[in-house]
Amino acid sequence: MLLLVALGLSLAQWQQRRAEEKIARAARLEAGNLAAPLALTAAPLLPVDAEAIEYRRVTVTGHFVPAWTVYLDNRPYRGQAGFHVLTPFQIDGSTMHVLVAQGWLPRNNADRTRIADYSTPTGTVTLQGVARLNAGHVMQLGTAAPLLPQAIVQNADIAQLAQASGLAFQPLLIEQTSPESAKLPVRDWPAPDLGADKHRGYAFQWYALALMAFLFFVFTGCRRANKSP
Repeated sequence: MLLLVALGLSLAQWQQRRAEEKIARAARLEAGNLAAPLALTAAPLLPVDAEAIEYRRVTVTGHFVPAWTVYLDNRPYRGQAGFHVLTPFQIDGSTMHVLVAQGWLPRNNADRTRIADYSTPTGTVTLQGVARLNAGHVMQLGTAAPLLPQAIVQNADIAQLAQASGLAFQPLLIEQTSPESAKLPVRDWPAPDLGADKHRGYAFQWYALALMAFLFFVFTGCRRANKSP
C-alpha cells in the first residue's frame, strides 16, 4: 500500500510540474507575441540566452546560404505530406549564422526526392520570424545518416548541421514570417503543443490511484479486525 501511495503521489506531482512548465511556456509565447521584435546580432548566444528569447519575434539582416539547405520530411500541412525547408542565414558583417525555417513545401507523391520549385532570396535581406530552440522532432527508425547539403531527413538539429557544414550557428532557429515569398507561400507554423490540461488530468488520475490504494488498505484492515475473535 505504501509503495502504491508513494508511486501515485510521485507521478502525480511530476505531472503537475509538467503542467506548470506548459503554463509557463504559454505565458512566454503570449509575451513574445506582444513584445517588439528583437534584433538578432552576430554576438554568440549561450544556450540559456537562446532559451530566454524563445517565442520572441526576432529580426535579422544578412543573406541565405542555400547550398546547405536541408528538408525535414514528414511535416504534414492540412492533411498533405510535405517538407519544412531549413536554410542557414549568414548574419550581416560576420561569419555567424542562424538556421531559418523558410516555410513548407508539398511532397511529390510520385517521386519523394523531387522538391517542388521555390525561391530563396538572394543578396542582403532583412527577415522577421519567431525564435525557437529547434525545429521539432518526429519519430525516426534506425540511425540517421550524416547530414549532407540538400538532404531530405526526418530530423536535423542545429549542432548536427554546424558539425556537418563547418558553419558557426547561433543556438536557435527562426521560423520565418516575412518577407513574403510567392514561391514559398506556406508559413503557417504549428503552435507549440502546450497541453497543460492533459497533464492536470494525468495528475488527477495518479492522485486517485494513491487514494484508492489507501482506502483499500483501510477497508481491508477494518474487515480483518472485525473478523478477528
